[in-house]
Amino acid sequence: MISFEKLTQSGSARTGKIQTPRGEIPTPVFMPVGTLGTVKAMAPEETRELGASIILGNTYHLHLRPGDELVHRLGGLHRFMNWPFPILTDSGGFQVFSLAKLSKLTEEGVTFQSHLNGDTIVFTPEKSIEIQQNLGSDIMMCFDECIRLPATHAKIEDSIALTTRWAERCKAARTSDQALFGIIQGGLHLDLRQRSLDDLVDIGFDGYAIGGLSVGEDTKEMYEILHSFAHQLPDTYPRYLMGVGEPEDILEGIETGIDMFDCVLPTRNARNGCLFTSLGKISIKQSQYREDPLPPDPNCACYVCQKYSRAYLRHLYMSKEILSMRLNTHHNLHFYLKLVLNAREAIQNDQFTQYKKSFLEKYSQTA
Repeated sequence: MISFEKLTQSGSARTGKIQTPRGEIPTPVFMPVGTLGTVKAMAPEETRELGASIILGNTYHLHLRPGDELVHRLGGLHRFMNWPFPILTDSGGFQVFSLAKLSKLTEEGVTFQSHLNGDTIVFTPEKSIEIQQNLGSDIMMCFDECIRLPATHAKIEDSIALTTRWAERCKAARTSDQALFGIIQGGLHLDLRQRSLDDLVDIGFDGYAIGGLSVGEDTKEMYEILHSFAHQLPDTYPRYLMGVGEPEDILEGIETGIDMFDCVLPTRNARNGCLFTSLGKISIKQSQYREDPLPPDPNCACYVCQKYSRAYLRHLYMSKEILSMRLNTHHNLHFYLKLVLNAREAIQNDQFTQYKKSFLEKYSQTA
């Protein structure tokens, strides 16, 4: 199991620590995404050296390959991927959303056509928990339904009722001492968000996540939900905003009292030649960087910015060299992990508002 302790607060923004059997997680925290048991292009030791205290794996994808039972036989996901620190596993519920055209939803669960070979796969709350227990993650997520916005009030109401029933089944299926988080749905309707939260608190979980955002609504609508609702989550449990997002989104979430974040953007963008810098994003593939001797970010102290020029990184990308993915990913992960580290320090000094304002003023410039 895990425990959570809130340490300091600046407005609604807060620092804390999540204690797990495999180590302490300082919050706010960004969790690099390791969908298939690897943070793409990075060795586990490198990810740790950058400051990651926890990473995320995916139940659905690891079930398909190499198979959760195989991972279990080989000592669990920590040993399998040589990451002895905390791991959170997503339940596979997001695949209900992302693979909607290939799936059929019923009260029992979801029937998928595998995106790998077309095989029929049935995911139920019980199956999701079984897989996550085989993987041995420190934090498991309940199996939920995530629907694309916009959607009608009635459709979302039916969806959160199903998510609640599935959450009850997830908790009943757990037989290990792994932590289990409930996922709050409700779209952009505060009354449904509150109902979903109340239902999950009645069941009782080790942490609470806000799901179903950044799935079709605009940024302003997402921020309105966060500012109106995040403070309603139990104060003595970790608060997790799932799959969000851009650096400015993370700071907005921290400002509302969110503790945990994950997103594929730093790694995915790196592979596509997009680098995050203190002065905004740059596309290293652009011809303007062909002879640019500057580092990606003149204000960054990461290994890449200390050793390599924009011109060299552009050359690697245009040449499709493997090193391009590695260096770009190293830099982007450093940027995200440094973002939340600086946020923690600002909260501790009761200066988070000033930190956020200063960051956004610089980030809106052209790098």
